[in-house]
Amino acid sequence: MSIENQIQVVLIDDDPHLRQALCQTLDLAGLKVLPLGEATGLTARLSRDWPGVVVSDIRMPGMDGLELLAELHGQDPDLPVLLITGHGDVPLAVQAMRAGAYDFLEKPFASDALLDSVRRALALRRLVLDNRSLRLALSDRQQLSTRLVGHSPQMLRLREQIGALAATKADVLILGETGAGKEVVARALHDLSSRRSGPFVAINAGALAESVVESELFGHEPGAFTGAQKRRIGKFEFANGGTLFLDEIESMSLDVQVKLLRLLQERVVERLGGNQLIPLDIRIIAATKEDLRQAADQGRFRADLYYRLNVAPLRIPPLRERGEDALMLFQHFADEASSRHGLPLHELQPGQRALLLRHSWPGNVRELQNAAERFALGLELALDNTQDSPVASVLTSTPGGLSEQVEQFEKSLIAAELTRPHSSMRSLAEALGMPRKTLHDKLRKHGLNFADSASHSADDE
Repeated sequence: MSIENQIQVVLIDDDPHLRQALCQTLDLAGLKVLPLGEATGLTARLSRDWPGVVVSDIRMPGMDGLELLAELHGQDPDLPVLLITGHGDVPLAVQAMRAGAYDFLEKPFASDALLDSVRRALALRRLVLDNRSLRLALSDRQQLSTRLVGHSPQMLRLREQIGALAATKADVLILGETGAGKEVVARALHDLSSRRSGPFVAINAGALAESVVESELFGHEPGAFTGAQKRRIGKFEFANGGTLFLDEIESMSLDVQVKLLRLLQERVVERLGGNQLIPLDIRIIAATKEDLRQAADQGRFRADLYYRLNVAPLRIPPLRERGEDALMLFQHFADEASSRHGLPLHELQPGQRALLLRHSWPGNVRELQNAAERFALGLELALDNTQDSPVASVLTSTPGGLSEQVEQFEKSLIAAELTRPHSSMRSLAEALGMPRKTLHDKLRKHGLNFADSASHSADDE
């Protein structure tokens, strides 16, 4: 178990009288001290970012001060270690200084000398940990920018929220449409948290059969139900010490929701067929594509569970709201695919970029990633789930001269608008921002027909 952060000085000396005197000196100076009679086992009790210093005698039975110094610096080379030496041990202390000791004090020494050395060491320790935190924060921001690509205000805000929430212990509710990247956000929250060394367990509640969902989540004991021949550790228990990501939480039955609420409130799990309450150190990240408040009003989701989960909500903006992020993501995924398949990189042409921006991306990032993969492979792209999409035809067309590209782009824009419902030529012209006379000429020029529109009225043709 790690030493509590309020402990500032660990004092180790096998002489109980000297240990008591030094401890009193440090106490009177307002420093929190942990006195120990031996060094064995200390390293395991100190976390790497413990904000204190160690003061140790060199000559002690069992592990001596030099062995302790080597072990502590094996875990954290920046931890200040002050060594106390007896008369005649100065050459040994010089050796320790070369090995990385912060300072040494030769017995007998004045109390002020000890306090001065300890205070300087604590100031250095604070500076080291502050710099370490800044480097980690910078690394985290760079990692987030790589995982969550985009410069839109929505994505900048989302990355800020993730960075702020990752450092807390709060459970999180992620809101987002299908394909928006809910699991990517959940993994980022885990990887940027203090739980990063623990397990990340992802489970899709919507993909679990009703008959096995409780066993999967909470585990079971032998004989709990027909076919339960041996103990099963559930996902919550398996994620102990880490993070559990529960996607499509809206699909859970009301009975399971009751058990989840208890787990969230009490941080214990009870296996099916068992009587033992198992304590959990776990963070829950839930995700949904539905409005849980509305589901609660309709009786499909427990209101108390909704309010328990909604303490720290994160909304992932759909791709259609992120502007030119779609272009960055498309090129990013296309470049990744090209590298993976050993193919040359392709740059988007102006007409292709404009059409990608016009697409509504109902499948969000997942749809865009698939389209980028096809683009990298040189295959026909099929946006809007159609193989003959006018958008796809431009994306796969061979770039020609400027005038040819402009003509093709103009045709594709009109053709794309024809795939949307319009009640009249007037409606189509307004959507394209041109007079009806000009629109008639463009349709004739490009061999297009208003009758190809998704819906139209013959009265206004």
